[in-house]
Amino acid sequence: MESNKKGYSSVDEYISACAPEVQEELQRMRAWIRAAAPEAEEKISYQMPTFAQNGNLVHFAAFAKHIGFYPAASGIENFQAELAGYKSSKGAVQFPLGQPLPEALIRRIVEFRVAENKELGEKKLQSKK
Repeated sequence: MESNKKGYSSVDEYISACAPEVQEELQRMRAWIRAAAPEAEEKISYQMPTFAQNGNLVHFAAFAKHIGFYPAASGIENFQAELAGYKSSKGAVQFPLGQPLPEALIRRIVEFRVAENKELGEKKLQSKK
């Protein structure tokens, strides 16, 4: 996607640079992430839409043939069986364009990442005492 070469200042700006049919998919994903992590902050990180709460939770991005979803290595590892039908790597999964996004799975991965980041944040606080 050409728009990945541009610097973005907001998630809205990133999404509006995409093709209309891709914008719809990105807005759906954004809404599901927001529902699973209502306290998370939206930002652009690594030039991708990002949700952060006690650190980065997940990133997502549009490409020519897929939507990339980046829930960190732990998000991929803990849902490996459910992600088996998708191309994935250590910290990313590709959801092909033209196929329905797996809403329930995305929500569960985000909820897992919220809990994980909360636990990591609490451990950091304890270690500082």
